[in-house]
Amino acid sequence: MEIAVLSDTHGDLADIKLFLEKVKGVDAIIHLGDYVSDGEYIRKYYNGRFIGVKGNCDFGGKDSEEVITNICGKKFLITHGHRYNVKFSLLNIKYKAMSEEIDVVLFGHTHKVFHDIIDNTLFINPGSLGDPRYTNKKTYCMLTIEKCEITYKIKEI
Repeated sequence: MEIAVLSDTHGDLADIKLFLEKVKGVDAIIHLGDYVSDGEYIRKYYNGRFIGVKGNCDFGGKDSEEVITNICGKKFLITHGHRYNVKFSLLNIKYKAMSEEIDVVLFGHTHKVFHDIIDNTLFINPGSLGDPRYTNKKTYCMLTIEKCEITYKIKEI
C-alpha cells in the first residue's frame, strides 16, 4: 500500500495540482491540515481513500481534529499537531501515542520535515507543501506498507 502524506498547504493550489500529478495511483492521501479547503480540493480530483484533519488555521469543514485509524494492521494517529504543542516539544504527542498504542504518528504544524522512531513509534512530519519554513523546499511524504513493514521517503515538489 502506498500513502501520500502532505501538510500545511495553505491554499497553494498550483503545488497541490503538481502533488496530485506526482502521486497518481497511490492507495490513499492524508492531509494533515491547514487548510481543510485544500483537502476538499484534493477530494474533487482524487478518487481513492482520503483522510483529512483540521489544523490551527481551520475553522470550518467536516474534518475532525484528529483521527486514529488502522491501516494495513498498523495503528495511526493523524493530527495537525497544534493541540499537542509540537512546535515546542514532542512530549505531549508521544504520551498520546503511548497511551493509544500507536505505531505511526503523522503530524504537521511546524512546517519543518521531521522523522524519527521514538519508543518504538514512527513519527513523521512531511514538512509543508505550501509554506515551508527554514528551507525553500516544498515537501510531502510517501509511505509504503508492505508485509507489515513501513518505509517512507520525503519528496520535494
